Amino acid sequence: MSGLSQAKVYPPPELLKALAPVHDTCVAKTGVTEAAIKEFSDGEVHEDEKLKCYMYCVFDETDVLHEDGEVHLEKLLDRLDSMHDIAINMGKRCLYPKGDTKCERAFWLHRCWKQADPKASIPAS
Repeated sequence: MSGLSQAKVYPPPELLKALAPVHDTCVAKTGVTEAAIKEFSDGEVHEDEKLKCYMYCVFDETDVLHEDGEVHLEKLLDRLDSMHDIAINMGKRCLYPKGDTKCERAFWLHRCWKQADPKASIPAS
């Protein structure tokens, strides 16, 4: 097979399609702007409280949280089967989220993944 046929698009279109309802729900819940999400997804990491809570909402809506509300990394990896190997490589640098609130820790994880692999990072949605 040629290298082109092996090339993968990240994030996979099926993942983005599956996350569309989650995106819509979390935008409505948090009031984050589409511009803030796009800026982050395009690599412009910036502080935005609504964006941070949007990122937490995505974790909540995709059922990847522990009972205490913290991100359950194994559940997250299981949900990302189409990106599993990439997620593991990005995630090994991002095991211990920092921040005073759940929203800050969710943002820390997304920022860490973005810095670990900007081209293949897990989408903010």
